[in-house]
Parts: sequence; structure tokens; C-alpha cells
Amino acid sequence: MDGTSGDLARMDRREFLRAAVGAFGALGTNFAYANGSDRIRVGLIGCGGRGTGAAMDCVRSSEGVEIYALGDAFRDRVEGCFNRLRNELKEKCTATPERCFAGFDAYLHVIHSGVDLVILAEPPGFRPISFKAAIEAGKHVFMEKPVAVCPTGVRMVLEAGELATRKGLGVVAGTQRRHQASYIETIKRIHDGAIGQIVAAQCYWNQGGLWNHGRRPEWSDVEWQVRNWLYFTWLSGDHIVEQHIHNLDVLNWVMGTHPERCIGMGGRQVRTDPAFGHIYDHFAVEYVYPGDVRVLSMCRQMDGCANRVGERVVGTEGVADPSGWIRGKVNYRFEGPNPNPYVQEHADLIASIRAGKPLNETRQVAESTLTAIMGRMSAYTGKEVTWEQALNSKLNLVERCMNLKLGPMEVDPVAIPGKTPLI
Repeated sequence: MDGTSGDLARMDRREFLRAAVGAFGALGTNFAYANGSDRIRVGLIGCGGRGTGAAMDCVRSSEGVEIYALGDAFRDRVEGCFNRLRNELKEKCTATPERCFAGFDAYLHVIHSGVDLVILAEPPGFRPISFKAAIEAGKHVFMEKPVAVCPTGVRMVLEAGELATRKGLGVVAGTQRRHQASYIETIKRIHDGAIGQIVAAQCYWNQGGLWNHGRRPEWSDVEWQVRNWLYFTWLSGDHIVEQHIHNLDVLNWVMGTHPERCIGMGGRQVRTDPAFGHIYDHFAVEYVYPGDVRVLSMCRQMDGCANRVGERVVGTEGVADPSGWIRGKVNYRFEGPNPNPYVQEHADLIASIRAGKPLNETRQVAESTLTAIMGRMSAYTGKEVTWEQALNSKLNLVERCMNLKLGPMEVDPVAIPGKTPLI
């Protein structure tokens, strides 16, 4: 995806082919699929750890599913993913070197390679572009969260989601708690009144630091930023969007709607080195939902601090942890089967497609993404932000991801509340 196109067959692939030919010969070409023509060919866009894991989860979720094509910005990522999938999935990975694409246009090659379903696991900044292209091409989609990093991207996703409905395409997002039995059963009870009327809630994703790839002389500014996408808002949305969206999505689900407004704060206390880009390392946001229900949101990525990941909901007649227990008017603890939700979300998507009733989760994940974005906008600027302000904001980080080429790129300044404008 460096703007020079392409597939590995045209990019110094002799050693790659030499290693692959033996594998293909040993495996043969007579692959068996349950349901015959019901076979689903999957293309993976974004070959990092999460993308590779999602591809394996997809294949293992259902019979008759194969990984057919791979694409990523960088050739070494594609090769590493290819080798791992061939090793672990065996004949269920039918990708060939000719269907392994590298470059900033790789997503288009994957989408038009003959696949039925695409997995979008590239850095989130690219996701609105890939999603739009996939839906326009008539492909079913599994997309990781978040689905955008700015309001412009959210609006693109919402529009493509409506097109998916008209085309009868399936769309499921990587907010796996929506497919986790313990959450489903507990939240159903909350909605049925197990804790009375909801009056407040809290959610947290507080953990240590994450990976960082040191800069190399051969990397351009763009390549360094894309390989370290976590630390740049135009690529990740900051960690309140990229990671904390899970908890915010749960609370939107519990509330049955999105917040009306929010006020937030945050900053950089520990990750101040330029190696960590320009994002914050902590946020605290108060979201206000209809009925003046206040939700405290807190997320932090700092080593050596207390960790907490989860949600808590307070009602007039009890308190609940949406992951599996209720205490109050009704006492409940989930004890049933709880299949791996990272696999179940793919199983649910594929089953819905085969049943002719495709799921479409676009709106719910887009609204949860915007919930996180408005919290970041408030913290970056020090201003209160309403839902309508966020939804209609002209902030556009998508344009930077369009027609991107390797080369120089300055790092954006760190946001300063009270000085950074609210766009």
C-alpha cells in the first residue's frame, strides 16, 4: 500500500514463491467443504496480530470457510500472516502468492479478488474507505472496531451501512461483547427491570502500556507512523476510541441509546517521548444520557498503576455488572455456557448470511465509535460537546488516508485543552 500497487507476484517474490510452492504441492488442491456451493471465501485486509487472529477465528467459527486473499500496507506483514495461516489453518487457507497484495491500494485488490466476505483489520483511520469500497462491491463485511476516527468517517460508515441494508449484505463489528452469552443474558435482565430504573453507570479500561516499534533508518515518516498506528489520532483515534470503545459500546447497549453530551479531560503524563506520537495516556469523561443519567468513563495506559477493565450499572433497585451478575431486587449470576465471543461473532455473521437474514451492526458500532470520538474531542479541547456537534463536525481525518504515499509527514501537535479548537 505504498501507492506502487500490488501483489507480491510483482514485488521481488522469488524467495516467497520458493517457500510457498512446496506447501501448496504438499497440500494438494482437492479441498472438502461442508455445504458445497455454500463455501465462503474470505479476504483479510490488515495482516497484523488482530487481523491474523480474526481470520483464524472466522475460519474456526463455521464449516465451509476459507481464507482466500490477504492484503496489508507492508509486504513483510503479508508474508508473516500468510505463513502463520498456512501453518495453523492448513488447507483452509487457500490464499496464493498471487492473491497476497501489498501497498496502500491492497484493500481494493483483496475486495476484487473473488472473495465473498472481507475482514477489515487495518488501522481504524482507513476503515471508512475500505468499508465503503467493500459494500459498493457487494461484499459482506466483518470489521474491527472502531469503525472510524473522526465524525467524517462515522458519516461515511453510516451511509455505507444503509447501502448494505439495501443490498442485503451482512455487517458485523468486533464489539464481541454483543455476541457473548454472559453479557447478552445479563443485559436482557437489566432491560427487563432487574435493577429498576438506571440512574448512573461507570466504565473503565485502565491498563499498562502497549507495544511500540522503534524507528528504523529505512522507514519514511509515513511508514513509521502507520507501523506505530496506535500513537497517532489520524490512524487510531487515540486509545479512548481504539480500545475504550468496548466499554462505551456496552453502556450504549445498556442504555438503549447514545449520550446527549459529554465533558472530558485527559493528557500525557508518562508517554511524553516523541516515540509515542501525540496521543494522550489517560482520559476521564462524564457522559450524559437521556433523563440526566450520568456515566463516568475512565481509561488509562500507564505501567505500574492499578488496572481495571469493565462496566458497572446502578439502578433504583440494585446494581449490575453487565458481564454476568446482578445484585439487588433480583440476584443473578450467569453460569451457563459462554462460548468464545471472538469466534461467536463470526459464527453469527456467517449463519445470518447463509440463512438469508444478514445481520447489520453498522449503526450501533458507528454510534459507539462516535461516543468515544466526542469524548476525545471534549478532552482535547476542554469544551463540552453535544451529540449533534460531534455528528455534524467538519473534523476530517479520513482525507489523510486517501491516496497516501510513503514519504515525509510531520507529527501532529499534542492537543492542549483551552487552546486546541473544537472543529
